[in-house]
Amino acid sequence: MKKILVSVLSLFVLLMMLFGLKNYFSTQTGSGVSSGKVLNLYNWGDYIDPALLKKFTRETGYKVSYETFDSNEAMYTKIKQGGTSYDLTIPSEYMLEKMKKENLLLPLDHSRLTGLKNYDDRFLNQIFDRGNKYSLPYFWGTLGILYNDKFVNAKDIKHWDDLWSTKFRNKIMLIDSARDVLGFTLMTQNKSVNTRSAADLAAAQGKLTTLMPNVKAIVADEIKMYMAQEEAAIAITYSGEAAEAMSNNSHLHYLVPSEGSNLWFDNIVMPRTAKHKDAAYAFLNFMNDPKNAAQNAEYIGYATPNKKAFQMLPKAIRTDQQFYPNAKVVERLQVYDDLGRKWTEKYNDAFLEFKMTQR
Repeated sequence: MKKILVSVLSLFVLLMMLFGLKNYFSTQTGSGVSSGKVLNLYNWGDYIDPALLKKFTRETGYKVSYETFDSNEAMYTKIKQGGTSYDLTIPSEYMLEKMKKENLLLPLDHSRLTGLKNYDDRFLNQIFDRGNKYSLPYFWGTLGILYNDKFVNAKDIKHWDDLWSTKFRNKIMLIDSARDVLGFTLMTQNKSVNTRSAADLAAAQGKLTTLMPNVKAIVADEIKMYMAQEEAAIAITYSGEAAEAMSNNSHLHYLVPSEGSNLWFDNIVMPRTAKHKDAAYAFLNFMNDPKNAAQNAEYIGYATPNKKAFQMLPKAIRTDQQFYPNAKVVERLQVYDDLGRKWTEKYNDAFLEFKMTQR
């Protein structure tokens, strides 16, 4: 009898362990949960206020399974492979266009969306998604120049061409992005950031090579940390990254050259493999709420496309033209197109050849 009791107890413990493990794996972020009241969210690193995820769960009952990526390309590859069913993800404009062409996205049912009227019309109906059939804007911003006034005089760094000055030998950090680095180089030659001209691209690559003596490093997300720690005098980076660095070092300043730059949009979309559509729409509506959008914008540092959220931001943020440039500046900004596989590879190859010349 004792042996039977021990066996029964052992079986009970084993079943409890199995149930516990199942429950454990179903509640971890990044696990791609496929059952229950769950939202599988695939986002950039540090790109939402964690307090908002907790608030969303409290208000709706949906637990957020959260996973991050570090590039549009990494996100695209995982979505295309289809191994994990994400309910929402956040591509930039050119990647959204690519995913749309490859039938990787579900159209949004606008009848299930609230708060669409909260958005600034300037950031809706963009060329990469007319009528916002597949996406809602999440954040927008610019590519620009971040500099430290301890090492750089403001009058010496107003234009992209100024980066080539001999004053800046071994003083510049570049963002590790072919489109961005070749893009600002193309602008110095009055060319489109979306050129599909072999001659234009070759000329830009040639000019870019002459910038290498001024390049201290080519880095990714850590650029904001390095600039805050004064590891370099100048960095080419995104407005939100600049804002975070500036919050940690009062000597840092950000500018968008008057000749123009990149205007980028990150957008929330629903992958075709999404399994929790009710949760996805609940989250979209939650983030459309001006209070939540304003809280997120303050936490992240990027510009919100939600006009009612913008009105709730502190005056110091609303009037800061480094991050909310006026209409005249916005008119000179260029949005990246999806170049297609052939030209994407050409840009990547040109940038790789440039990087190989680094000391």
